[in-house]
Amino acid sequence: MYVLGPYVVGLAALKSPAVFYSPLALLFLAYFLLPANLLIYGINDIFDYETDVLNAKKRGYEALVPPDARKPLTIAIVLTNLPFFIAAFFLPQPAQLALLAFVALSAFYSAPPIRAKAKPFLDAAFNALYLCPGYVAYFLAGGNTLSLPTLLAGWAWVMAMQAYSAVPDITADKESKTFTVATTLGLRGTLLFCLALYLTAAALASVTLGWLALPLGLVYATLMLLSLRAGTEEGVMKLYKNFPLLNTFCGMILFFAALLPLR
Repeated sequence: MYVLGPYVVGLAALKSPAVFYSPLALLFLAYFLLPANLLIYGINDIFDYETDVLNAKKRGYEALVPPDARKPLTIAIVLTNLPFFIAAFFLPQPAQLALLAFVALSAFYSAPPIRAKAKPFLDAAFNALYLCPGYVAYFLAGGNTLSLPTLLAGWAWVMAMQAYSAVPDITADKESKTFTVATTLGLRGTLLFCLALYLTAAALASVTLGWLALPLGLVYATLMLLSLRAGTEEGVMKLYKNFPLLNTFCGMILFFAALLPLR
């Protein structure tokens, strides 16, 4: 849902339901259902075994991919993504650039030489990859304007998402000498950083969302305050398990806000 959601919100932004049935829109909807996710998380697992093996989150909540699975995983990534890269030649140029940004940010978040996930604050900034599917869809559907406040609001939102997800990993990342925004700021500092980002996102999003930005911002502000009250990685992890559901629900609200004249 983290890449499919922004994609369908981007399609909805022009308030033209018919665009959902265009061949290119349906084709890239299929891309953001599975191949795009395999690109992001497959590359992550290929380069992260040495750190993932120390992470308790990879035992039960997520899966650990062993080194002997790297080759078939690489083949699967190439075979599932290549047809869509070829199809991208039929996209409008702005949509092509958004897709290129998605691929580059997804790959170099985990892969050297950049490996942004091990560079504090760059790790959060690279989470802009989750905005890119929305812009692929928006430009594919014929959009031709770019709202800077909306772009910055989305960027602040996804930076907070990445930083929050790093909080339960602080101990494991320190043990593996992986330096992240969360290991740099600490648990409390990271949660305050996330709170500031979510409030910033809500303020900027009010330009296009109007009154709806306030309750959405309050949802995430409340989660950060509850996480601060929990006070430990284990406590934050219990709350974090509901984070994907919360993001999916709020994404659904954004979808209808984009599609319908709610203002």
